[in-house]
Amino acid sequence: METLFIDFFQNTGIFLCDYRNIIMIIVGSIFIYLGIAKHYEPLLLVPIGFGMLVGNIPVFEGLGLGIYENNSVLHYLYYGVTQGIYPPLIFLGIGAMTDFSTLLARPVLMLLGAAAQAGIFITFLGALALGFAPNEAASIGIIGGADGPTAIFLTAKLAPTLIGPIAVAAYSYMALVPVIQPPIMRLLTTRKERLIRMEEPREVSKREKMLFPIIAFLLCCFLAPAALPLLGFLCFGNLLKEAVVTERLAVAARNAIIDTVTILLGLTVGASTQGNVFLTSSSVGIFFLGAISFCIATAAGLIFAKIMNLFLKTKINPLLGAAGVSAVPDSARVVQMVGQREDPTNFLLMHAMAPNISGVIGSALGAGVLWSFIR
Repeated sequence: METLFIDFFQNTGIFLCDYRNIIMIIVGSIFIYLGIAKHYEPLLLVPIGFGMLVGNIPVFEGLGLGIYENNSVLHYLYYGVTQGIYPPLIFLGIGAMTDFSTLLARPVLMLLGAAAQAGIFITFLGALALGFAPNEAASIGIIGGADGPTAIFLTAKLAPTLIGPIAVAAYSYMALVPVIQPPIMRLLTTRKERLIRMEEPREVSKREKMLFPIIAFLLCCFLAPAALPLLGFLCFGNLLKEAVVTERLAVAARNAIIDTVTILLGLTVGASTQGNVFLTSSSVGIFFLGAISFCIATAAGLIFAKIMNLFLKTKINPLLGAAGVSAVPDSARVVQMVGQREDPTNFLLMHAMAPNISGVIGSALGAGVLWSFIR
């Protein structure tokens, strides 16, 4: 009897538990708290946080339970992450939800989304200087785009062993946009600049909105063919939305499909953070460089907006530059929030969506360029 009890106890999670599992369970609990109590990207942080709990329950190898065991259910679900299947499906849903009117009404604001991608390439060079391999440096740099699906997609192609830390870093910084960006925005702009009012955008015709996803797809993917899986699905989703006759498909893309994929992606990415795999010195470096990348991207957008104002007759509010990072729509909301602290009657959200959307396109193009060069 005593032997049976000992054998049973040695098979429990209590006996098999490692301090690293405890650390990750605490981190997962914090993610769940931030998502529920603070409303920080709850659709992402709650699945990822609970996935961390799932992934850090210690189990015997060979039982087919762990996410890294070939015959486990979690491993099969994780296949959508490691093979880059989930990110394009999320882009399909984003495209079906997105209105490109603000971007078409004032295309010059697209430049702000492009400028914010400087964070990707500067951090890529910094990671190389710190000794990361080129494929790893590219995957780390893409965190600066503040685009979780793009970061996962590129990492799955270039550095699959880093998917866990890079995905968690990318989504963490996306969730912390309301905390990270405002101090940078106030530091790099004057009160006079933050009070600038934007002109009402022109009305965009239905024909323009239907033609845009087709033309944008062709131009972008001829420029960077490796961005095709992401931008192809983004533009297709938007075409479904604007074509009207495919409304049923658009509804499915922006509801059932994106919700299902978000659940699977968040849960499996969280489960991939097993303490013995996740807690390494390289993970710490990834989080540090990811934070730097995100801050550089925000600053680059703001500074470029100020440079544009040197040449524009009608000035733009430089706060819009912070929306160039592609955390849709949170960074646009932060622009609105910071602007209204100075003037409650100044509404910047609609204008901020233009660089925000172009940031999504820019980060996907950046990923395509990096993948093309480093493959």
